Amino acid sequence: MDLYRHSGAKNLPKEWCALGRVFGVSSRNLLGGLYSTRDKRKGKRDKGQGKREKESVKKARMSNAQRVIVTGATSGIGRAAALRFARAGAAILAVGRDDAALGEVAAAIEQEGGRGATFAADVTARDAPEAIVRAAVDRLGGITTLVNAAGVIGSGSVETTNDEQWDAIMDINARAPFRLMRAATPALAETGGSIVNVSSVTGLRAFPGVLAYCVSKAAVDQLTRCAALELAPRRVRVNAVNPGVVISNLHRRAGMDEEHYASFLARARDTHPLGRAGEPQEIAELIHFLASDRAGWITGETISIDGGRHLTCAR
Repeated sequence: MDLYRHSGAKNLPKEWCALGRVFGVSSRNLLGGLYSTRDKRKGKRDKGQGKREKESVKKARMSNAQRVIVTGATSGIGRAAALRFARAGAAILAVGRDDAALGEVAAAIEQEGGRGATFAADVTARDAPEAIVRAAVDRLGGITTLVNAAGVIGSGSVETTNDEQWDAIMDINARAPFRLMRAATPALAETGGSIVNVSSVTGLRAFPGVLAYCVSKAAVDQLTRCAALELAPRRVRVNAVNPGVVISNLHRRAGMDEEHYASFLARARDTHPLGRAGEPQEIAELIHFLASDRAGWITGETISIDGGRHLTCAR
């Protein structure tokens, strides 16, 4: 008999009324006790089920976690991207040239909830792409995402840029991403993964005084679009992010001193419609989104994230 159909003692069967008299409680209170006991047992079951569901979600999250290569991972956008993936539980192979900085990044990745491995390499070295991919497959168990964030900048016009400077900028900014994409494609095809290239507003718009840099980033954008078409049948997506001025060490490493860098950031308030320079973490959020399933139908895009800089004339 379904006791929960009864709303009061007058509706209870005689057996329950008699049982109430034996224990000296009203039939209504007896039924209330049954309700309470049932609810407590149900609560325990619910708590146990909830715990099992949480454990299941945690296991699924870890098994589905991304396995990511990030170049230029020791500073700026690359470092921010590595930590953003770490917060989502990813395993990251941080690639850079400075062993001490790589160790610091690996520790930060672990603190953020990810699994960190490092690989010290010059991305322009002849054997670097295959070695990086091999390390990722061996240490992460495969590759779901490649983030090409390593890059350099340099000043120079069509008249003042020499061959050495041109070759160095093109080598790091355009040739290295291409070679690593080529090496990583078989592993990415196995996981239906994605590539995110860090380009620049200078790849979409022309600016004076940074000729080789502009051309290198335009090459990255076209590389992104062409590779997206070629790799789509293998279910590998390829996109690029195109930041404006972002607070990082990029310009300092190119030789800009602190005084000029402060003036450069101050000028960004005028050259960017939103009135400020960007933060590495903002670019990292877009990178993480493009590598996620939420962007599963996005490929071949070069996405401006520059406070509106690409909308303005050169100044």
